[in-house]
Amino acid sequence: MPIDPYILLLLGTVGVAALLPARGTGADVASGASTAAIAFLFFLYGTRLSTREAVEGFKHWRLHTTVLACTFVVFPLLGLAARGLVPVLLTHPLYQGLLFLTLVPSTVQSSIAFTSIARGNVPAAICAGSFSSLAGIVITPLLAAALIGGNAGGFSADSLLKIVLQLLVPFLAGQVLRRWIGGFVTRHKQVLGYVDRGSILLVVYTAFSEGMVQGIWHQVSAVRLAGLLAVEAVLLAVMLTLTWYGGKALRFDREDRIAIQFAGSKKSLASGLPMAGVLFGAHASLAVLPLMLFHQMQLMVCAVIAKRRSHDPLPEVMEAGAPTAGSRTAVGTATRSG
Repeated sequence: MPIDPYILLLLGTVGVAALLPARGTGADVASGASTAAIAFLFFLYGTRLSTREAVEGFKHWRLHTTVLACTFVVFPLLGLAARGLVPVLLTHPLYQGLLFLTLVPSTVQSSIAFTSIARGNVPAAICAGSFSSLAGIVITPLLAAALIGGNAGGFSADSLLKIVLQLLVPFLAGQVLRRWIGGFVTRHKQVLGYVDRGSILLVVYTAFSEGMVQGIWHQVSAVRLAGLLAVEAVLLAVMLTLTWYGGKALRFDREDRIAIQFAGSKKSLASGLPMAGVLFGAHASLAVLPLMLFHQMQLMVCAVIAKRRSHDPLPEVMEAGAPTAGSRTAVGTATRSG
């Protein structure tokens, strides 16, 4: 089961923030740099999303609607149900972080990777992840306002304005300028990928520094962390089960069900961390802790599932002489080559 190297970098950043938190002028500089980094990050997101690909993807609207419903309806409902675990398993701040986790959009890269390994519908996974990320820029703040409200460390209408200025405006600017700089971004994708990850590390350092200075980490004990991990394991198991068998109940074929399972059961660390920094301010460190833990858990579990799915026999011939046998074989071959 893989340990994401980036998670190790994130944990290292948390350790640096614990030992050397930014204070005073340093904290102001780090906060300003974090704000600029978040805006640039979403500007790059805007330059990468092909409008034509998004329009083409809408042809498979039933699948994308299912993934969006899992991400922004089923997940939040489960998050609200977890409110009954406070204070038995979770503290209120940890529960808020768990609830925020259920509101963020789905992943893109890992959904595609696992769908490909499992021989699923890769184009559908690409579009589903992209649609979720795009919708999350608007839906996640609105859901946070409705479900978390003023209890999230100063979250208010001002935070929604910050979301618009720091996330939505740069994203739209990237979309507008894509025709001129899209080629440059594509050619330097690897280098700009380091910029993406570096920006997120800066956001994490700033959030955890503020948490250390304010002493909020004294609220978390080993028992509470164990309780959080147990709750997240159940949450992931429920979503993996619902997405797989729900896809079957909705009469999706095997390839589509794989895309639905991997795109509909995961949450994006790359999108969630910057949003938490904007929405929660000094309380962001506890808000992003559940998301960081869930991210690693989903990678480990989904890697095992994808490997097992890759060995599933493809439905080549359902009945002797079935006329659709050749077309199903072609679908499976196309998926493997993709």
